[in-house]
Formats: sequence, structure tokens, C-alpha cells
Amino acid sequence: MVDVDVEAGGGRGGGGEDGREARWDDGLIARRAAKRAATTGAQPGPKDGEAKGEEAEEEDTLPPLGGHYSGPLRGRLDALHELVGLSRTRVESEALAEAGRVLDEAAARQRLSSRHTVIAIAGATGSGKSTLFNALAGVPVSETGLRRPTTSAPIALSWSEGAAGLLDRLAVPGRLRRKPLAGGAADTGLQGLVLIDLPDHDSAVTAHRDQVDRVLGLVDGVIWVVDPEKYADAALHERYLRPLAGHAEVTFVVLNQIDRLGTEAADLVLDDLRRLLDEDGVALGEHGEPGATVLAVSALTGDGVPELRDMIAGFVQERTAPERRLAADVDAAAARLRPAYLADGRAGLDERARDAFTDRLAVAVGAQAAGEAAERVWRRGAIRACGTPWLRLYRWYERLRAHGSTDPHLDSPVEDELTARQRVEQAVRIVADEASRGLPTPWAQAVREAAARGAEGLPEALDELTVTLGDPAARPPRPAWWPAAVLAQVVMTLLQIFGALWLVGQIVGVVEPGLLPPVLVMVGGIVGGPLVEWACEGAVKGPAKRYGQEAERRLREAAAACGRARVLDPVAAELVRYREVREQYATVVGSRPSTRIVGGGRGGAGRLGATRTGVRGR
Repeated sequence: MVDVDVEAGGGRGGGGEDGREARWDDGLIARRAAKRAATTGAQPGPKDGEAKGEEAEEEDTLPPLGGHYSGPLRGRLDALHELVGLSRTRVESEALAEAGRVLDEAAARQRLSSRHTVIAIAGATGSGKSTLFNALAGVPVSETGLRRPTTSAPIALSWSEGAAGLLDRLAVPGRLRRKPLAGGAADTGLQGLVLIDLPDHDSAVTAHRDQVDRVLGLVDGVIWVVDPEKYADAALHERYLRPLAGHAEVTFVVLNQIDRLGTEAADLVLDDLRRLLDEDGVALGEHGEPGATVLAVSALTGDGVPELRDMIAGFVQERTAPERRLAADVDAAAARLRPAYLADGRAGLDERARDAFTDRLAVAVGAQAAGEAAERVWRRGAIRACGTPWLRLYRWYERLRAHGSTDPHLDSPVEDELTARQRVEQAVRIVADEASRGLPTPWAQAVREAAARGAEGLPEALDELTVTLGDPAARPPRPAWWPAAVLAQVVMTLLQIFGALWLVGQIVGVVEPGLLPPVLVMVGGIVGGPLVEWACEGAVKGPAKRYGQEAERRLREAAAACGRARVLDPVAAELVRYREVREQYATVVGSRPSTRIVGGGRGGAGRLGATRTGVRGR
């Protein structure tokens, strides 16, 4: 037999035979003593063996549920716990409060007796729930009468020992804890049942309604008692039945006082009650399908009470009510959290968005312009070095006249720097919008905040980056063939000078006359200079283009790395976190594939939320 880990409140009340009714020991001491005796071979003393033997034997007749929840439910609870932990800084605490309450209640219920099923009887004023309570007990336990409200505090009826901790959790005082009259073999099927008679849910006393709402959030099942006059009461359906629709499998709806109706009228009222429950979204357990049990009884005459007792006995002996109730609570909490984890569209950053962000940063730092400038400077330097002196002199004069300065690099105006900053901010804003599209509001806000934090120092970091890399156009490299080209151009220039001097010498009579040789030498120098320059210009196109592309690539990659470290990585971290919580949320919801989540309920008991089991309409 599996012992219960904790049975809070055991040993309440007085001692001795006179205090037996007020004493609600759970037999834990006797069981431990028996276990020690079996281990050591010793026999328990007369006092322990006689005083506690009956209670221990009664406890051992209850089939245990086990000290832990079943696999699927345990996995859902673990996923819900992980979900709350991952979402604490992203989702509002109000949205996580219900999930935290469910986890707390699950832990509290697991520590208490797993061999007992707590069922509450709830109903409106005059519905006869206290009379039904007494009929199930077999003895007048709960006060009945015309005075309203008759029931002012929860009254507990337990068919077996060991439920003290559960009753302490429900805050049922010891003076209101009772036992049924029959006992023995006649109540074997109800062993493990703890029945709670609640105050009227429509009581004029606010404290009574608060007690109903509180206890309904803690019990394993509930029996709703309605009468032919108030079965369609809007307060009952809107405040309780509709919000508790997801708890249909642990719900009984009893139409009481059918002795006031004829057979045909009772059938009509019962059918109308089923119709209202279906409109509330409460799945009906008909034709072997899971759902709420609906039946008609007369607590006064006893009609239908044996059938109700048998149904309750089967419900108790299944020992699954606590887990089913808790599973419905998890469904309700998941329904309330749905807007925080699910939204339309596909969230995340694809390669297209990342490349677009990199392109915008490259434009902001002027990577393309820098590459083009480096290419032009490289070509201009090569052509200038290999060009004829006369053409270089002419170009120098043209630049001097056009710009008034020999500095080829002009300072960028302030407006360009401001535009670059604006481009960076625009790039960050666009990528944040792309990443947050399709995300629920809390996670979309978290993604935008992560991008905004990274963008705070991004323009300055890009400026430092460009300074660190340097201006690729400042000192372009010189190819190995430049000296040979320069030497060839010097030779062509010297040929022109030599031919000119030769002609002058002939004119002044210093050199013997002969026009053709000096003219050929001078023409060779004049034609050879431009040919050398043209050849150099053709040879420099490929290397200059590659040099400009390399300069652009280095600046682009550096800007992309900076943007990735400051913006894309934090955004990706938020998206990974969202994917983790979404997987956890899918585990919380998906372990019951037949469940379809709908909106939550209203009112005091509405904190239980609302789910629909998917049985309706089959």
C-alpha cells in the first residue's frame, strides 16, 4: 500500500471514545507503527493495536491512486511550470496568476490524500441540496427548512478516515465534520468519498457566496442541484455552469424535486435542462462519452437517489477525479494564456530579412560608395602614374580651376551624417517589425525592446568601425608592373625631348641636317606615350574593380557583424525564447488533443476558466 506523504491536520479534536465524533485521525500513526512492527518482528502494544487498528484497517481497504500524478498530467504540469518561469519577465503577472494558482493547487492536492475524492453539493436557495445531502448520508446532517439561508457554512461528510488534511484545506471546522449513519458494507462503494454541503450560491449574504466560490476552486467534483423553477436561472448558468464548462467530466447536474412534476413534465424539464447545458458548452456524458452526468431525483421521496448514489460510487472508485479536475484547471489556465503565446502568422527572421538589414547598414556606412571611390582612386592613381607628363599637367590644371584645391577628398556635409544615423535607425525599426510580425503582443514588444536597446549605440559603433578599417581610397596598393610602365612612359618622354633637341640642333647648325631621324624619334615618343597610358588604363580596370569590391565587402561584413552582435543576436534570442515557451504551451495544451480552447468565464468561479471537451456535436 502506498502511504500518503502528508496528511495535515490529523489528530484533531479531543481523545477517547466520547471525543470520537470530533476526532478525525487519519490512521497515519497506526500505519507507521504497524510497518515498524512488521519490519522488526515486534507486535504493537495493546493501546496502539486496539485504538488505531480499526482506522488502519479501514484505510487499507481503499485502493490507492498513487503518490504522483499520471504521466500526461505530470508532463503538462511540468510544462506549465516551465512556461511560467520563462514568461515571468515577458508576460504580465496578472495573466500568469491563474497558471500559478493551478500549480500551487496541484502541489497542495498532491501532498494530501490521493485515496479520497472530494465532491461538493452546490445549488440555489430552496433547490433541496441539503435534503439531498441528508438522503445520501442516510441521517439528517445538514439543517433543512424554510428559513433562508439554511446552510451558512460548508458541512463535510466523510465515509472514511484520513481526510483531515483535505478538510483543513477546505477550511471546514471540526464541529462541521460528520460521518454517514449506515457505514459498514452498505457504503463500501462510497469509501473514500468526502461530501461537502455548500451554502446557497445565490445567498443574499456575500460571505456565503464567497465560500461557495472558494470551495468550488478546491474540490475534485461538484453536484449542481437545480429545481424545476430555477433550473434556467441566468445567474447559475452565466456565473458557474458556463465558466465551468471545461470541468464537465467532474460535474453532476441533478434536477431535484421531480415529485412536484408529472412524468411527462419531468422529461420535458430534463430535456430543456440538457439543451441549456449544451448551449453553455457543457459536454453531456451520454452514450458512453465523457461529460457531465445529468439525472432527475427527488430527495424528499427517494426517487432516483439510489441511481445517483451508484453513479457517485463509480465516480469515487475510479480514483481519477482529482487528476481530471486538475487537467481541466490546466486547460482553463491555458485558455487564459492563449493570447500571450499564440497569434496568426509565422514569427521569426528569414534570410531575406537578415540580408535586407545588412544591405541597409551597408548603405548607412556607405560601403558601396567607399568601394566605388576606392576603385576610382586606384584607377586614377594608375593612370596618373603611367600618363604622359603633358596630360597630367593639363588634368592638374583642370582640377585646380574646378575645385580651387588639389585635395581630391571633400569633407562630407553634416546633413549626410544625420542621414546615415537615420538610415541606421530605419534599418533597425524595419528588422524589428519584421521579427515581431506574427508574435503575440508581449513577445512582439520584447523583440522591439531588444532591437531598440541594440540600436542605441549602433551608429557610433559603425562610425568607429569605419575609422578602424580606414579609408580604402587613402593609400591604394601599387601593382608590380607600375614601375615598368612608369619607366616606359619616361622613355617615351625622353624620346620626345631628344627628338626635339635634335631638330633644334639641326636648325641652329650644331647637328648635321637630316629631318627624318629626329622626326621619327619625336613622333615615336609622342605616339608611344599615349599608347603606354592606354595600355595601362586597360590593364588597370580588372584590378581596380576587384580592389573596390574587396573594400566594399570588408566594410559590408564589418557593418553586418556589428549589426548582428547588437541587434540581430538579441532579437534572435527573444525569438528562441518565444519558440521555447510556445513549445511548452503546446505541451500544456496538446496532451489532450480532443480539447478545444475557448474564452474564459466571469464571476467568482469564473477564475476556473472555460474549456470545451470537443464532445459536443458528435
